[in-house]
Amino acid sequence: MPAFDPGSFRDRTSRVFYAEGGVFRGLTPHAMREWTALSSAAFFRRLVTEGKLVHTEPVAPDALPPGVSPEQWALILKHRTIPFISYPYEWSFSMLKDAALLHLDLLQAALAEDMILKDATPFNIQWNGSQPIFIDIPSFEQLRHGEPWIGYRQFCQLFLYPLLLQAYKGLPFQPWLRGSLDGVTPVDCASLMSWRDLVRPGVLPHVTLQAKVQSAYAETDRNMKRELQSAGFQKTMIQTNIRRLTRLIQRLDWKQTKSTWSAYAENTPYTQAGREHKADFVRHVTAAQTWDLGCNTGTFSRIAAQNAKSVVATDIDPLVIERFYLSLKNKRQQTILPLINNLADPSPNLGWRGLERKALRERGNPDLILCLALLHHMVIGAHIPLKEFINWLAELGGALIIEFVTRDDPMVKTLLRNKADHYTDYDLAYFERCLSEVYDIRKREPLETKTRILYYAHSKIHA
Repeated sequence: MPAFDPGSFRDRTSRVFYAEGGVFRGLTPHAMREWTALSSAAFFRRLVTEGKLVHTEPVAPDALPPGVSPEQWALILKHRTIPFISYPYEWSFSMLKDAALLHLDLLQAALAEDMILKDATPFNIQWNGSQPIFIDIPSFEQLRHGEPWIGYRQFCQLFLYPLLLQAYKGLPFQPWLRGSLDGVTPVDCASLMSWRDLVRPGVLPHVTLQAKVQSAYAETDRNMKRELQSAGFQKTMIQTNIRRLTRLIQRLDWKQTKSTWSAYAENTPYTQAGREHKADFVRHVTAAQTWDLGCNTGTFSRIAAQNAKSVVATDIDPLVIERFYLSLKNKRQQTILPLINNLADPSPNLGWRGLERKALRERGNPDLILCLALLHHMVIGAHIPLKEFINWLAELGGALIIEFVTRDDPMVKTLLRNKADHYTDYDLAYFERCLSEVYDIRKREPLETKTRILYYAHSKIHA
């Protein structure tokens, strides 16, 4: 039987489901008419070729996988699969910025052929490595002349305001978007801006005035959409607004230069021989889907990507992921997806009944996990019991490369400095015992310093 995507619950014109490794979408008669218009548009074919829109094609009833019933839909589409689903509260500043620019680019292209995007949410965008790609094909619909861009406020709340707050105020947007799937309201954004911010590009027209409009219309029964139609609203007004938003977002920049872990790789006590030993250890293990947990600069993500179909690289530090993303973008890398995630508090299930946005571990199981120089941070830094963390890794299934850093190592001594040492579970013998309970250890190799030991193991738990 096909598995339905709970993230498509709120779409009344289509439904996404998975079957036999494929991604399908059933369309209502209304959505089918919009698809017919979209699929014949020149911009659609061009943007699919450029990799900005997900490759999509209709499926004949006799070509559907078992269990998929075509009778309840006017048409069924098949989308090309995305290696890993991520959410905007896991993206860095430049990832959200590039996703916003992609959305505006698609909108301008659609308007030129009298179509428009009815939604303006970053949840409609995913990633092929460092390249954003739009996946919600039914969001395109034919433009009804005289109507405004109904997605403008949603674009501001989920794209523009988060970017403005981080660029102008230094406030990270990730906790806000994780805390509210609807984003930042105009009133909330305005309340965080000072009077000095009114002269900053975009604040007065898109924040202050929108907050006033929201407050004014909340207290009346006036129909803004109808009023704009009566006033002779034109498509050119939308296009002008989009051009202005594009210029505004292109100029936004996050100027932070230092963070907790941004210089971590420079301060680790590896010798050159130790670094090469560690790189070779990773290089000789191949896997189709790899997760690099605590990736930092991404050195080992890049090594894993030489043999993997896709690599999901996570780190707790937004600046680390920002720099990693920009380096991947400059090289047009389409295998590695860098994401912000705190493994002591990973992305949870969110939305209606906790089903719309999936927890990190529910979005797939890796064939290989890299857990290099991370364990001591989880146990001593984040106070996660060692056995609990090892079991969590094993539940993900697949193979594991893990590095144990002994108590004699300078990094562990730094973590324990000024702390009461209650971490009796952070012990090499205990670690190996816990690891062997849930993993079949295939290889054990100390590095040159003797304070760091690499292990290669296979989970005994079937994910």
